[in-house]
Amino acid sequence: MATLGTTRGPGLALSALRTLINTALVLMGLLTTGLAQSQIPALVPRNFWALPENVTVVEGATAELRCGVSAPGSTVQWAKDGLLLGPDPRIPSFPRYHLEGDPARGEFHLRITACDLSDDAEYECQVSRSETGTELVSPRVILSVLVPPKVLQMTPEAGTSVTWVAGQEYVVSCVTGDAKPAPDITILQSGQTISDISANVNVGSQEKLFITEATARVTPQSSDNGQLLVCEGSSPALDTPIKVSITMNVLFPPGPPVIEWPGLNEGHVRAGQNLELPCMAQGGNPPATLQWLKNGQPMSTAWGTEHTQAVARSVLVMTVRPEDHGARLSCEAHNSVSTGTQERGVILQVTFPPSAITILGSIAQSENKNMTFSCISKSSRPRVLLRWWLGWRQLLPTEETVMDGLHGGHISMSNLTFLARREDNGLTLTCEAFSEAFTKETFKKSLTLNVKYPAQKLWIEGPPEGQRLRAGTRVRLVCLAIGGNPEPSLTWYKDSRTVTEPRQQQELRRVQLGSLEKSGNTFSRELVLVAGPSDNQAKFTCKAGQLSSSTQLVVQFPPTNVTILANTSALRPGDVVNLTCISVSSNPAVNLSWDKEGESLEGVAAWPRSAPYKGFAATRSILLRVSSRDHGHRATCRAYSAELRQTVSAFYRLNVLYRPEFLGEQVLVVTAVEQGEALLPVSISANPAPEAFNWTFRGYRLSPAGGPRHRILSGGALQLWNVTRADDGLYQLHCQNSEGTAEVFVHLDVHYAPTIRTLQDPTEVDIGSSVEIVCTVDANPILPGMFSWEKLGEEEEDQSLDDMEKMSKGSIGYLKIHHAKLAQAGAYQCIVDNGVAPPARGLVRLVVRFAPQVEHPTPLSKVAAAGDSTSSATLHCRARGVPNIVFTWTKNGAPLDLQDPRYMEHTYHQGVIHSSLLTIANVSAAQDYAVFTCTATNPLGSDHTNIQLVSISRPDPPSGLKVVSLTPHSVGLEWKPGFDGGLPQKFRIRYEAMGTPGYLYMDILPPQATTFTLTALQPSTRYRIWLLASNALGDSGLADKGTQLSITTPGLAQPSGEPDHQSPTQEPAGPSGLPPLPVWFAVGSLLLLSNAFCVGGFIWKWRLRHLAEGLSEKTEAGSEEDRVKNEYEESQLTGDRDTRSSMVSTSDVEPYYHSMRDFSPQLPPMQEEVPYPRGFTGLEDKDMAFPESLYDEVERLYVPSGAFGTLYDEVQMSPYDYHWPEHKYEDPRGIYDQVAGDLDTLEPDSLPFELRGHLV
Repeated sequence: MATLGTTRGPGLALSALRTLINTALVLMGLLTTGLAQSQIPALVPRNFWALPENVTVVEGATAELRCGVSAPGSTVQWAKDGLLLGPDPRIPSFPRYHLEGDPARGEFHLRITACDLSDDAEYECQVSRSETGTELVSPRVILSVLVPPKVLQMTPEAGTSVTWVAGQEYVVSCVTGDAKPAPDITILQSGQTISDISANVNVGSQEKLFITEATARVTPQSSDNGQLLVCEGSSPALDTPIKVSITMNVLFPPGPPVIEWPGLNEGHVRAGQNLELPCMAQGGNPPATLQWLKNGQPMSTAWGTEHTQAVARSVLVMTVRPEDHGARLSCEAHNSVSTGTQERGVILQVTFPPSAITILGSIAQSENKNMTFSCISKSSRPRVLLRWWLGWRQLLPTEETVMDGLHGGHISMSNLTFLARREDNGLTLTCEAFSEAFTKETFKKSLTLNVKYPAQKLWIEGPPEGQRLRAGTRVRLVCLAIGGNPEPSLTWYKDSRTVTEPRQQQELRRVQLGSLEKSGNTFSRELVLVAGPSDNQAKFTCKAGQLSSSTQLVVQFPPTNVTILANTSALRPGDVVNLTCISVSSNPAVNLSWDKEGESLEGVAAWPRSAPYKGFAATRSILLRVSSRDHGHRATCRAYSAELRQTVSAFYRLNVLYRPEFLGEQVLVVTAVEQGEALLPVSISANPAPEAFNWTFRGYRLSPAGGPRHRILSGGALQLWNVTRADDGLYQLHCQNSEGTAEVFVHLDVHYAPTIRTLQDPTEVDIGSSVEIVCTVDANPILPGMFSWEKLGEEEEDQSLDDMEKMSKGSIGYLKIHHAKLAQAGAYQCIVDNGVAPPARGLVRLVVRFAPQVEHPTPLSKVAAAGDSTSSATLHCRARGVPNIVFTWTKNGAPLDLQDPRYMEHTYHQGVIHSSLLTIANVSAAQDYAVFTCTATNPLGSDHTNIQLVSISRPDPPSGLKVVSLTPHSVGLEWKPGFDGGLPQKFRIRYEAMGTPGYLYMDILPPQATTFTLTALQPSTRYRIWLLASNALGDSGLADKGTQLSITTPGLAQPSGEPDHQSPTQEPAGPSGLPPLPVWFAVGSLLLLSNAFCVGGFIWKWRLRHLAEGLSEKTEAGSEEDRVKNEYEESQLTGDRDTRSSMVSTSDVEPYYHSMRDFSPQLPPMQEEVPYPRGFTGLEDKDMAFPESLYDEVERLYVPSGAFGTLYDEVQMSPYDYHWPEHKYEDPRGIYDQVAGDLDTLEPDSLPFELRGHLV
């Protein structure tokens, strides 16, 4: 393409200064001049100064084919496999292709990014034909794109563990993924390359791609266990080969087992030895299984494996016994791939001593005769030698013999004969076995010789003969003998009968026969007995062989038995009975005597005669005439021994048959409590016992089988339960037996708790009059002081009944009140307690009727509301009185027409409190700014109060500003709010330090607070403090003296210890005048601000107009919160609870108003909805008390039904709270508006006129 040259003349520079009118002419001249001076370029040589070359890249890399051309004005483009890519450097058809370099310098390099297999082709650089030359084509070059293999698959599956058996051949294959060129595969076994590999190259999934598959035969060895078999795929496209592998788990047999014998002499052991033989087998996969065998029989199959060292261990633990001699112990090792069992064995050589030594022969022999013994040892290895010992003297054997024994051992035998002597008795004969193989052990057998010889002397030790022993005395007789072997057999005899161990427990306590005892050469046997009648004159003998010794006892004993005989058993009153008393035997003789229940009786005695146990017998008889009183009495016979000073007694119980007789202790009156139990006891005497007990009550017989509320006990007593007063009366009991009948009457007196029958509630009385409260009860018993009276109330002083008269007459109690006062009104309780729980309690209310008393602590009250005919106001009138009060309203003295829809009255009554709420809708300044009079009337009189409805205005100054705390750096203040003007008010403190120019101000938060602590004051400084109240219409001013005070802060006790506080009223230091330049800047700024305020004023006025419209809309909506903001609430009922009260008074008395914004009255519920509490503390008056619950009945008497409708059904009030709860009152009519709530942020002067209001 030719290049157009242009030559500009010197007139071109001058044409730039000419006017716009000659611009076209100048341009035409320039064009003409340029065309005239242009030249046609000459032919330029065309060639490649840089030819492309073959390039090899890895897939994903960037390739660049260079092409440098010296052919100005020609078009250069690349061709791919003959396809022209186009001259556009961006090559749109191939987004990854673009030309790089400076075309002006002839650089047309082809750059391909993110190469893939589609880029693998032949490329050539072509230069198009032009006016200066023919076309040029570079040699074709090849762009080779290498594709690395992405995956490498292995069979068995890569990453797994394969189990092979050592020595066996296995086939492993490895296949690569698509790649270019075909990858090479190498297989390594335990890090060593396998040379015998068969590899095949196959066509891949796409053209130009290849897959390589290699197969190898692997023969694993034991050393390959746990090693890797790796397949590596390598390619020029890979920096490092890719690898996959499997883990070879090669199974191979273990090595031979090895027994580690403890000690040097293998196989030599000793019987009783605890043998521990370790067996170890090295290697093997799986590890070896070990077992121990004894003579081919399994002994232990437990083994352990140390996997880190591939060692299997098994320890045989056994106790060697003699029979193990010659046994073969073997350890076998094998695993799952073992072709056979590998074994290692050892033969035991057991050394064992004789298990026992036996001595044959009799150990007993008479003195001076021969004794023969044989000593034989059990089998031992090696043999043992035997020797004899008698005491410490060695005896020579008569004969010795050795024989073969068990388990390869030997038996030794030795015979001994010697002459027995008396001194050898009790000596030990020992046979001892010894051997050099058992030097540390001794084996012996011993016998004790028993040489027989007779005893030498025998005698008895005990009480002297002829000594008198008292029955029960413990007697100890000891038989002693000297010498003798065998030990002499000492035997006791009583009167020729052998004394043996008693078998019965009673005899065991009386006779105890000791065993034969030995002390040195002396033998003894003891006989201990408790002397009894049978031992009297008895002879006790002790024998030992041919020797014997005797002694005789003399025993004194009381009568062994006293028996009474009667001539008859059945007695009746008036019969005579003959009783005979017999004493069977005693030593010495006894005297007999008779008595009956302590009364001595005379009897006839018989002569004494012989008796058992060589004692004496006695007899005495009496005659008795019996009566019914004698039944059960005992006639006692007493046998007395003067020498023994002991008496034995026996009695005969008289059985007298007689008809029933009631005893003197029979109870005739029984007292019971109602609903309790009663037991009517029976005290009766009869023989035989009564056959039946028949009870009758009021002519009706009570069932002997019992009933729902009674049962007759086995003794005849009557038991009653759930006793009622109807069970009171006489109960008749009729008893009978085979001898006759008897009757008795028992009175049941049932006591029951008192019940109040009559109690007039309420009891009404006019104030100043007298009344009597009568309480009539039903009770048993009637007690003189069972009536008491209480007055219910929370205040203690209200509960005194000192000024009332209390009296009772029988079942009637009286409480008399003279000259009734309001303080006496309330709930009274009649309490009756006759000792039977529970006491009866009756509630009666004393209602003291009085004329209405309207609560008007100030002559005139105010309520503020906007007079724009869009707002509403509520006037609240509250009064006290009984009976119920009727309210009437007047405006400026004229009766108020409540038919006017703008006026709505709600009246409610609760106890003595009566309220009327007058709601004025759409308040008009012209019509409604007036004085409203509320009049309360009941039959006893009337009272009234005045409420003035005024316009919204600035708040009145607060009052009662006082100091509650004072420190060197602070002062605590407290005050009472004034009338808020119908809008929310807030407070600000202004103060100054005397002698310091300027004032400081402090806004009080929260706005409703009535206390505040002013801080940052200086010690020992006099301050003057003012309190201001403000609302949206302005502040209260500082004229009121009650809103200012002066204080002086106290000094510091330690001035050096306190920091230096700067006075809060101190003015900041600075120059006294301003330089002229700042003055001008300030004046200019003020002018700008004034213009801005003018514009803002118009905008603000427009916003206020829309605000007023919004307020009217909200007034029509009538929300609960704003409706109650203008309500009036009388404050004595709430006291100082609401610190936000802000009403104003026309007098100088303390302000007495509530803010209508923060006041949210809640109307109390109807009388039938909420029960009244017992106490009332809402009203406080010096001369009056109004308990709340005592007028419940009065309301029911005087309030007309349906007087309140359902208006207050949803209102809730706490039983002990008589103040109106806040934020819960809701008028369903929604007639109240919202005024002050939307004006919190308005400046006083910006309030619209229609919202300001004026008093007419």
